[in-house]
Amino acid sequence: MDPLTALLQQWWLELQSTTFFKPIIFFPLLIFFSVYLYKLIITGPKLNLPPSPPKLPIIGNIHQLSTQLHRSFQDLSEKYGPLILLHLGRSPILIVSSADIAKEILKSHDSVFLNRPRVRAADVLLYGCTDVAFCPYGEYWRQTKRIHVLELLSLKRVQGFQFVRQEEVAEMVEKIRYRCEDGGEVDLSEMLTTISNSIASRCALGRKYEGEDGDESFGALSKKALELTGAFNFRDSLPFLKFMDGLTGFDAKLKKTAKAFHDLLDQVIDEHQKSNNYDQQQSDNKKDFVDILLHLQKGGELGINLTRENLVAILLDTFIGGADTTAATMEWAMSELVKNPRVMKKAQEEVRGVVGNKTNVDESDIDEMEYLKCVVKETLRLHAPVMVPRESTSSVYSKLEGYDIPPKTKVLINAWAIQRDPKLWENPEEFVPERFIDNPVDFKGHHNQFIPFGAGRRGCPGMSFAVIETEYVLANLLYWFDWKLPNGATVEDFDMSDVFGLVIHKKIPLRLVPVLH
Repeated sequence: MDPLTALLQQWWLELQSTTFFKPIIFFPLLIFFSVYLYKLIITGPKLNLPPSPPKLPIIGNIHQLSTQLHRSFQDLSEKYGPLILLHLGRSPILIVSSADIAKEILKSHDSVFLNRPRVRAADVLLYGCTDVAFCPYGEYWRQTKRIHVLELLSLKRVQGFQFVRQEEVAEMVEKIRYRCEDGGEVDLSEMLTTISNSIASRCALGRKYEGEDGDESFGALSKKALELTGAFNFRDSLPFLKFMDGLTGFDAKLKKTAKAFHDLLDQVIDEHQKSNNYDQQQSDNKKDFVDILLHLQKGGELGINLTRENLVAILLDTFIGGADTTAATMEWAMSELVKNPRVMKKAQEEVRGVVGNKTNVDESDIDEMEYLKCVVKETLRLHAPVMVPRESTSSVYSKLEGYDIPPKTKVLINAWAIQRDPKLWENPEEFVPERFIDNPVDFKGHHNQFIPFGAGRRGCPGMSFAVIETEYVLANLLYWFDWKLPNGATVEDFDMSDVFGLVIHKKIPLRLVPVLH
């Protein structure tokens, strides 16, 4: 008999001879130690978690949040610290409002935080998150990201779509010029959304899909998809109440929108396959995203096998992740210029001085418009369009600022709050493009205090596409027109309130009176 077995037998005999073995005492002790061992094994050791506001049963901290989540998160962080743990229902969410901690997550510990939270709407719309934005980190994600960086959204490809931007902007300018004749106002918010969707649609699909025979346009479907992706639903936050999504109509809306999107993209792919243009030796600049993806699929050059569903999911990223954020940025830029006449005048003088008496604005002119570029940077600083989402991997506990971060914890980096931090920015609530003159800080992910496009391996691959479009559209709006507020309103009355969603938009649409220059 080995020594350990002998020792256990001796301990057992001694235990039986003591009063502790009597049932009235022994069984409660047995239950206590069983529960202790269960909690130790299942929940692990006691963790040093980040500070958390007091929460209520079931709903967690939901009652402490307003509809403007970015502002609520900022207020809670000012009270409890730059790293706080909230519970939205049963979902633990880490809120980060510090540039230094954001850098740790996006760069120093990026291998732990490479996933993005998987939400119900994205799962349905994007065929199980087989796109690039929501896809779990792994070989499939690496290959799809490579397709975006090298094929779909490379700088050469983006520059090749210059003719699309020129044609769409010329059409928009003509519509505004027409309104100048009767002195009427224009809904610039709607116009900017339309042009952003049109450019994205033509670059991705080859033409605009404006809705035929009662079908919804791509822009309308894209807006619904965005709203659903950012909307509250019970399955994500309170899974045991998921049946409520059927009662609220969320499930029906999601299924209807997904079917309409999938049917339309199936139609687009079928049209491209029948035309066989993707297999022709046509100019690379004339190929849209569908052509490129079909060519890659047929050539077998990828390390993965792209199915029809994968193609649809990748194409949907163009609209869900790109078109609306670009429109929002242009809307905020024009709003800030109207709110700040000094900046408007300075930007217009630069644009008109560079373009001179030419009949149109060339994209090459933008390189000389340093102040306009500062206006775009300041807009992205003051009005970060989105938060930066991450999720800790399921296999590790990580240390962050001395705190334990459990696996499967959702992370929201509040770029909106970081970019308004008075410790990092002088007069952070003021719109001052001059702060970026001769300033090396940029939005490309190298400076942790300025991350409107995220940073690290999961930074936004569409950054160049969005910035070039934004600069070109703004240059034309400033070159061709002067802008006035309608109905004799003054800049003091101008409402700059925002509304939170997957993209942070201006609450009241931007309506202005154009005056032809």
